[in-house]
Amino acid sequence: MHSGETTMVILLLIGLAARSNLISTCACILLILQFSKLDVLFPYLETHGLELGLLFLLLSILVPIATDKVTTRELLYNVTSLPGLLAIISGALATHLNSEGLKLMQIDPGIIFGLIVGSVIGILFFNGQPVGPLMAAGVAALFIEVLNWFR
Repeated sequence: MHSGETTMVILLLIGLAARSNLISTCACILLILQFSKLDVLFPYLETHGLELGLLFLLLSILVPIATDKVTTRELLYNVTSLPGLLAIISGALATHLNSEGLKLMQIDPGIIFGLIVGSVIGILFFNGQPVGPLMAAGVAALFIEVLNWFR
């Protein structure tokens, strides 16, 4: 077994132990692709997987607007109120952090294992909600940048 396959098996076991369906499912899918010689799809997934994931995330977030569970009046209030303005600032900051996290993962792809282990720890011990490694990478990039200030 190659090191990538071994790592996927370890991630599968970590996902099962942490009761994280997302980690377990992703590890299984990648193992199936490897063992069935469909790993030619890996470059496509690497290039477009994030966009596809964000597409489905955004779709799930926009459903309440499309189904009129959130009205136009509520939307306008939520962008003009103090909580709404703070949400706009938070969204801008989060997207910047995500961009920095993406750069970090491109520079050092091995960091993903630590991000996943950290996510599992957050799930198990802090009742966290896994939303993917990108935001975790953004926070890691911020920590690294702050540490670099002191060097």
